[in-house]
Amino acid sequence: MSAQPVERTSTPVLELRDLAVHFGGVRAVDGVSMKLMPGLIYGIIGPNGSGKSTLLGAITRLTRMTRGELLFDGASYAHVPPSRLARLRVARTFQMVRLLPDLNVRANIQIGADSRTTSDDRTGSRPSWFERLRGPAVSPAVVDAIRRTRLGGFESYYPSELSYGTQRRVEVARALAMDPRLLLLDEPTAGMNQSERAEISGLLRDLRDEGLTQLLVEHDVQMMMDTCDYVFAMNSGQLIAEGEPGEVVRNPAVQEAYLGRKWGRDA
Repeated sequence: MSAQPVERTSTPVLELRDLAVHFGGVRAVDGVSMKLMPGLIYGIIGPNGSGKSTLLGAITRLTRMTRGELLFDGASYAHVPPSRLARLRVARTFQMVRLLPDLNVRANIQIGADSRTTSDDRTGSRPSWFERLRGPAVSPAVVDAIRRTRLGGFESYYPSELSYGTQRRVEVARALAMDPRLLLLDEPTAGMNQSERAEISGLLRDLRDEGLTQLLVEHDVQMMMDTCDYVFAMNSGQLIAEGEPGEVVRNPAVQEAYLGRKWGRDA
């Protein structure tokens, strides 16, 4: 795994500056700064309640910031509504599977492609996603997303007919159909068995090799070590360590946050 590259050659895809989210007296996120450079997989680890998911919510504008700056490609997007993030080419998956059960795999992925459709210049109207899905045409973005996630042969299946790991791949494909430059994944392997986790990890590395920048929030520390290029560790709303995965999980502050647990093949 390579460390975070020197910044002299490119602008961060995502930059957070002193980001804070306070709920009354609770400082869920309290002064977090980080930079995500292009084409790497980043991870955020930390015990329950450390602020990981709240931070992801702030990045995607679903959670109101108390203070701080959000920059995408060097430009502030702190006031962009969540509904317009797709136009910035930011996509996200959630902790719980959110596939529509009455639509097949192809149709679920088409929703991602449609999320970037702009309104008609003259009327300001556009057909609903359901109306678009009834048409015979399949978006090239959907075909490409199916190829990249190795879902060929599953196009006509419904979510209830898929394994949990395959459902997760459909969610990733739906996000890829949005043509993102940044993909955010909230616990992408939650509830999976070891084989399914390895499959998702391999998929994310393949996407990294294609140049897609990714940010993962995950409880499975070993999976993060096997997948990520660079890891941030949080506790009590603050960053307590960052760097290459192996270095971070051996950091005394990180091990203390996890009540003395140790990870790694030589632990």
